[in-house]
Amino acid sequence: MNKRKEGELDIKIVLLGKAYAGKTCLVQRYVNQMFTDTPYQNTIGAAYASARVKVNGKTVILNIWDTAGSERYQSMSRIYYRGAKAAILCFDLTDAESFDKARYWSGELERNEPDCLIYLCGTKKDMVDIEPGSRATPLSQVQSLARDLRSELYETSSTTGEKVNEVFMKIATDFVDNLKNLPIEKPRTDSFRVSHPTDGQRRGWCSSC
Repeated sequence: MNKRKEGELDIKIVLLGKAYAGKTCLVQRYVNQMFTDTPYQNTIGAAYASARVKVNGKTVILNIWDTAGSERYQSMSRIYYRGAKAAILCFDLTDAESFDKARYWSGELERNEPDCLIYLCGTKKDMVDIEPGSRATPLSQVQSLARDLRSELYETSSTTGEKVNEVFMKIATDFVDNLKNLPIEKPRTDSFRVSHPTDGQRRGWCSSC
């Protein structure tokens, strides 16, 4: 696990989607720069990974939670997306049901984590490139959901690595940019009272503490 050093930033990222939608492969490709075609085992609960990236001179630690897509773990996923600043909604480009599941998770996030930025991610693009007819959901429909969510849309391949790094770098860049754009709070002039205390009294105290 990457430990944050002084001056570094960190962000919690959660991956949500149907089982076998390619979430774990996406993380493995990004973090370890590898893809394996060995038989896939369902994630139980959630798996954690992290990575350090540089953005505009800032070091950002990406704390990535890969949640289980199975229905029986669905309620547990709410634990892992709590407090997330970014969510990658993964769906298999060749599986229409997985796109429906991405819609479901978008609604969950909008209700429970309205400040969480959403990134829509279609996986297994290499399969669509080989067989265009295997695309299960029309691109126009996917783009429409992305517009509704004010979301970035990426079509990725964990097999070839296409667009995988771009997803995570975009998240890190947006996070740093959003921090820069936050308004700077002006100090309250009435927050402090300076007194000349007698013994046993505090010297200067905050009225809001």
